[in-house]
Amino acid sequence: MQGGIRAIFSNGNVLKNAVLRHVRVVSPAMRPLMLTRHESTSAARIEEHGFESTTISDVLTAKGKGADGSWLWCTTDDSVYDAVKSMTQHNVGALVVVKPGEQKSVAGIITERDYLRKIIVQGRSSKSTKVGDIMTEENKLITVTPDTKVLKAMQLMTDNRIRHIPVINDTGMIGMVSIGDVVRAVVNEHRDELNRLNAYIQGGY
Repeated sequence: MQGGIRAIFSNGNVLKNAVLRHVRVVSPAMRPLMLTRHESTSAARIEEHGFESTTISDVLTAKGKGADGSWLWCTTDDSVYDAVKSMTQHNVGALVVVKPGEQKSVAGIITERDYLRKIIVQGRSSKSTKVGDIMTEENKLITVTPDTKVLKAMQLMTDNRIRHIPVINDTGMIGMVSIGDVVRAVVNEHRDELNRLNAYIQGGY
């Protein structure tokens, strides 16, 4: 996965630069015609819809309210067993942890990795161990805001070797995104941008 993500960063720039080189090497005789026809509208639209414009808010909106993770959480007093059971039932790999009775007060995060490393490997009981005992605490928690660009979120996740990242605003947690979510968003963004550049070259704008 790490190698695939690095390839997206690298290949995205390669593809963009290749297309832009194609624009620059258009026959000089044709450039005045192209610029006359498209300069005032197409260039502005390409600038407006440039690379790296998708935000985490866009990702959450695309996922929909039922899948954005805003309603999936556990408390520090819950057993690890119950937390893992909830992950399994909802097919997710992590849960935001909140303080008992304070749904919006984020205390940390518990992931499948925490369960494997701190329960299974150490031979502890998941039913008698509380989530608060093995979670990644708030002071070490890496988060993003709705306005964070997806490429920035991807960079944070790869640099810190994490696969899930909570989305926080002034009122508390509003969702969760996975590495799969941001990879899909980046791939779609690059595909859309290449389509726009191709349409610009061919006079589609």
